[in-house]
Amino acid sequence: MSIRTLDDLLAEGVSGRRVLVRADLNVPLDKQTGAITDHDSASAPAGGTPDGVRISDDGRIRAVLPTLQALTEAGAKVVVFSHLGRPKGAPDPQYSLRPVAGRLGELLGASVSFAEDTVGDSARSAVEALTDGQVALLENLRFNKGETSKDDAERGAFADQLAALGEAYVDDAFGAVHRKHASVHDVPARLPHVAGRLVLREVEVLSRLAGDPERPYVVVLGGSKVSDKLAVIEALLPKVDRLLIGGGMCFTFLKAQGHEVGTSLLEEEMVDTCRDLLARADGKIALPVDVVAADAFAPDAAHDTVRADAIPSKRLGLDVGPQTVAAFAEVIATARTVFWNGPMGVFEMPAFAAGTRGVAEAITKADAFTVVGGGDSAAAVRALGLDESSFGHISTGGGASLEYLEGKTLPGIAALED
Repeated sequence: MSIRTLDDLLAEGVSGRRVLVRADLNVPLDKQTGAITDHDSASAPAGGTPDGVRISDDGRIRAVLPTLQALTEAGAKVVVFSHLGRPKGAPDPQYSLRPVAGRLGELLGASVSFAEDTVGDSARSAVEALTDGQVALLENLRFNKGETSKDDAERGAFADQLAALGEAYVDDAFGAVHRKHASVHDVPARLPHVAGRLVLREVEVLSRLAGDPERPYVVVLGGSKVSDKLAVIEALLPKVDRLLIGGGMCFTFLKAQGHEVGTSLLEEEMVDTCRDLLARADGKIALPVDVVAADAFAPDAAHDTVRADAIPSKRLGLDVGPQTVAAFAEVIATARTVFWNGPMGVFEMPAFAAGTRGVAEAITKADAFTVVGGGDSAAAVRALGLDESSFGHISTGGGASLEYLEGKTLPGIAALED
């Protein structure tokens, strides 16, 4: 695989050139009470917007800063575009990227102009107004049907319009490289293209995991559904030394062992599959030995810790218990490589966050190369106030990182190959 990098583009010279940067600025937005009257997006307060919406986690914005700073310092006219949420191919104010323009400007320490559309008059005007070293952010790509269309012609037509705005293309949106979307797959075919700093780092890290990682290699998987992780479990099982399973998905495995799981999350159709995986795992798979069981899915629900093989019939497990954390931590402490994807419980509720916190802290203490596989795992690291620098790498793409480890071809990466 041969991919040109941002350094290659910089070496050719970008001063005065319009450079398109596909970023992943799909950040979580929270509605806030109280009016904010300043309607200049570039000067909105930290994480805030004129409409009383705040960015609750700006990690993805921070992740693209090294690429943007390198380009602006080299004098490029930088045009950033991204998606946010899942609008239905038409403008929808709740998915506007306007809040991101304000926060991006603050982090860059410079004004970021915002275009009210993606390929229309506002976008063309914003791009034409750029001077060397300036940045413009275009409106949500998914406000255009062509971005996600499965029709090659429709997607290609939108890619033509996007490509017309720039002279070179940088993909720094690792969280979107597993999508065959116009801005990820089709635009690079129309312009000189390179991988940004973030995408290059992600590929280097995941290649290390997919290749010959230092052993023992321990993988920690959580999240809600076995079906979401089945392909990666199948791919990783022959390669790992231990596979630790928590989160909602553990209950389908416990059911496969013949245990009562009460009203816990359960995929009945996956029980036989889990039974087969356990049989083939040759002892590699470790499941919880205790869980925190509650009488309702609510932050204030009555709860206590029970053995994993003795969950009351009218209760549901919402976290792994302290004995499980200790057992998982003991395994993690022996590792030289750790990959973690998926929380151990409903970490958003403080009563059910201890399992995720305990396992995450064990990973930070390991004398190992540690990788957090994006998505809810990365969100948990920030929500629980853990030191991000204590992990070897925190991916910005949960789905993309899993598909890479499954061995799938990622459209966005393939589009960058020469």
